[in-house]
Amino acid sequence: MNSHNQIKGRIRNIYTRDVISEVELDTSAGVITSIITTSSLKSLGLVIGQEALAVVKTTQLSLAKA
Repeated sequence: MNSHNQIKGRIRNIYTRDVISEVELDTSAGVITSIITTSSLKSLGLVIGQEALAVVKTTQLSLAKA
């Protein structure tokens, strides 16, 4: 990982379900939402108000006309 694919922020909300959870991160670029397994959420010990990093990993990005 390098600094170009990481966005630092603070956890704003967490919506937990049985298998999948949504984590909203407030960043200088706006709100980023990540979908992770609830198991990973628990393993990482993520809680509202905690600092976290959004790590972007992709091989493709699609854009469409608005």
